[in-house]
Amino acid sequence: MIFNQRNSNLAAGNLKMLEMTAKNWAFIFLILLVAVFSFTGKNFFSLVNFQNIIHLSAIFLLLAAAETFVIITGGIDLSVGFVMGLSSVLSAVIMQKMHATGTIPPSISILTGSTIALVVCIIPGLINGFLIAHFNVPPFIATLGMYGIANGITLKMCKGFPIAFLPAQLVEIGNGYLFYFFQGLGFRFFSKPAGIEAHQLKDMLRIVPNSFIFLFLVCFILRHLLRNTKFGQHTYAIGSNMDASVRAGINTKKHIIKIYVLASFLAGLAGIVNVFQTGIGNYTPFGAMYELFAIAAVIIGGASLMGGKGSIFGSIIGVLILAVLDNGLLISGVSAFYRFIAVGLILILAIIIDQLFPDLF
Repeated sequence: MIFNQRNSNLAAGNLKMLEMTAKNWAFIFLILLVAVFSFTGKNFFSLVNFQNIIHLSAIFLLLAAAETFVIITGGIDLSVGFVMGLSSVLSAVIMQKMHATGTIPPSISILTGSTIALVVCIIPGLINGFLIAHFNVPPFIATLGMYGIANGITLKMCKGFPIAFLPAQLVEIGNGYLFYFFQGLGFRFFSKPAGIEAHQLKDMLRIVPNSFIFLFLVCFILRHLLRNTKFGQHTYAIGSNMDASVRAGINTKKHIIKIYVLASFLAGLAGIVNVFQTGIGNYTPFGAMYELFAIAAVIIGGASLMGGKGSIFGSIIGVLILAVLDNGLLISGVSAFYRFIAVGLILILAIIIDQLFPDLF
């Protein structure tokens, strides 16, 4: 009797351990990736490289956050990548024209271009949400149509070329750091110590990219919105059971419109970040597949395409997995083409784990 009880306790412990591993598999996999690439890639395990990974992941993280809200409701948004391109080009065109006058301060040009682009980028989400909520257009079709419309408008504005000659302050802010340190000159906040020559820049220690601070604030707000507000509760409810949400008195149509507006706004924000980081307005190439990688990151992070599951933290882990994978393969000398194979395999693994342990996430 005691022997059987011990076996039962052991089996229960093993099952609990298996469930915990399955629940946190993405985080465990991220740690394993970091460990492997630390041995195979020169200078992979360094502060500079980790800061670069976060900095270059900024737009993907914003797009993944946009997809997180949409996917939790059981929808999908294929237009976020091209809305990002629309925001990038539109803001850059406005900044360029204002800056070219020579009479308008750069700060006013940057603020005006960014604000107008963000306001305009709400429109695609409004249209997507209205079509899905009031005309029952499948999210895949509605957002696929917006995918083409946003890209066409963007290419019309830029004629297929990046928008350049923007205020120099853009890249200074977008690629700046919170702390700068150079031996003998000490620490400085938000600006390089005076007296540094160009050939000395490589020896200067830069800590905490501005993009990290920005992403932390955005993700903190979105996480709070999803976890601790009525808006977040309704989002999960709609994804879990639409009919029950209607019977509970939730205005599901209005809420779905809000979700797609939020997703479009975050995509527009990603476009602004892209301008700050590159100093030019970039249209989205058809082969970039920003939206598909964002969706993959959300699914890897524990969300379900059936709706009702997902989190901002999980999506962050998903983005970091893809970013570390891309960076690690590059530093290790492996062809970037293998990235697509690896992403596909990881995505399949995420779906399998979701099917085997549907109640864990």
